[in-house]
Amino acid sequence: MRFAGIAAPARRSATAVLLSSLLFIASSATSQELKLPNLGESSTSMFSSEFEHQLGRTWLRVFRSQVPTVNDPLLFDYLENLIYQLVRHSKLEDRRVEIVIVENPTINAFAVPGGVIGIHNGLLLWAQTEDELATVLAHEIAHLSQRHFSRGVEFQKKQQPLTLAAMLASLVLMATVGGDVGMAALSTTQAVAQDSALRYSRANESEADRVGMQTMVAAGMDPHAAPAMFERMLQASRYSSANRMPEFLRSHPLSENRIADTRNRARQYPKHIQQADLSYQLMRARAVNELADTPEEAVQKFRGELDGTPRSREAAVYGLVLALTEAGREDEASLELDGIWSGSPDRLEYIIADAKIDMVRNEPEKAVDKLTAQLELSPGNHPLTMAYASALMKNQQPHIAEEVLVEQSRLRPNDPGLWYLLAEVQGLSGDIVGLHQSRAEYFILNGILDEAEKQLTYALKLTHKDYLTTAKIRQRLTDITRMREQMESF
Repeated sequence: MRFAGIAAPARRSATAVLLSSLLFIASSATSQELKLPNLGESSTSMFSSEFEHQLGRTWLRVFRSQVPTVNDPLLFDYLENLIYQLVRHSKLEDRRVEIVIVENPTINAFAVPGGVIGIHNGLLLWAQTEDELATVLAHEIAHLSQRHFSRGVEFQKKQQPLTLAAMLASLVLMATVGGDVGMAALSTTQAVAQDSALRYSRANESEADRVGMQTMVAAGMDPHAAPAMFERMLQASRYSSANRMPEFLRSHPLSENRIADTRNRARQYPKHIQQADLSYQLMRARAVNELADTPEEAVQKFRGELDGTPRSREAAVYGLVLALTEAGREDEASLELDGIWSGSPDRLEYIIADAKIDMVRNEPEKAVDKLTAQLELSPGNHPLTMAYASALMKNQQPHIAEEVLVEQSRLRPNDPGLWYLLAEVQGLSGDIVGLHQSRAEYFILNGILDEAEKQLTYALKLTHKDYLTTAKIRQRLTDITRMREQMESF
């Protein structure tokens, strides 16, 4: 499932106008002091960790309202686990990390103060191994652990007043309208001290490379994947026009010297001979399907891979299974799945793929039985729970699906896809108040606060003498007012 706040052309236009206006105001305020709340932390950063955390969550709502994002529980679960594996071995003190997967074929990842990490699903198409992907993620985690954003604002304050809105607006532009626009906007805010600011930026990148590699080594990953990944990205930029330069390189400029430094740093550590990680290759196959224009296009792509020498034949077959299922060719998909399933009967990806085939065959009861058995072994598993709820809904059991998702929402309150599905099953089960509340949570997470407010207002009209629910709804309306004020400050 793919999510977007508003239609793409209007989204890009609105973003450009809004953020360009913010940047003009910010860059013209050169005689004003940077005014930010003093939250009592006297460290190397001018912002407290709590302030950055709240800032990041506000930014994420703004971001989701402007860009298409991906709701893929399996991919999200994989990336979340990988990032937490890296975070555990990093220098990051505030480990309240949240990720967002962007529907975009370009090479890009970014970190926002407060622990938000964005990943374009196109990045998985370029990173050939899990360690190469970890190189980019560890680099972004290092930007967070070293608090480069707030240190950068502190540095710029000494050189030229720079508002928080300006810096974050440029990040949104780079992730939505385009890297050139965002980098140009950021350059405008830094014009007075451009030479020293550039040196500071290069120092940040060098530090993130060094600290990121330390994180990879501590996590048991191959540091030699770093120069390999950087070389691949630089090579990609040489064969692309200026307008198609990988987004990651626009905000993280690479050079031969920087790659040489990374290679020399990696030589300080022993080279790991890592076996191909099947889990990562399966996630790459999911990304290929998500980025294909049509399921049939994906079918042809995977058949082409299988005619050659794919990095993982099993992953290519899995990708073909997904594409055939989406194309409505479930019998072919089932035959292909049988060919790889026998070697990994407990693999979650294959169990969910099999259940999806049952649902396409209009046999949801079989999917429910299979997923029920698996959930008894892995209670609370998020991808399984989402697949189970979908099967229950298709099997005309929305009341049970609602109970399952309400419980899961306590574990995953920040998952837009969960609230979207919960609203659907509540509509089928006749829980209209719950439907409006779930839609409101979906809109809140996606930064569409006017629609969230409407949904809660509809719900309020139906609660009557249910004083507890009424109080909860009124509190959420108050929360929306506060969120709106925060978002409007950008």
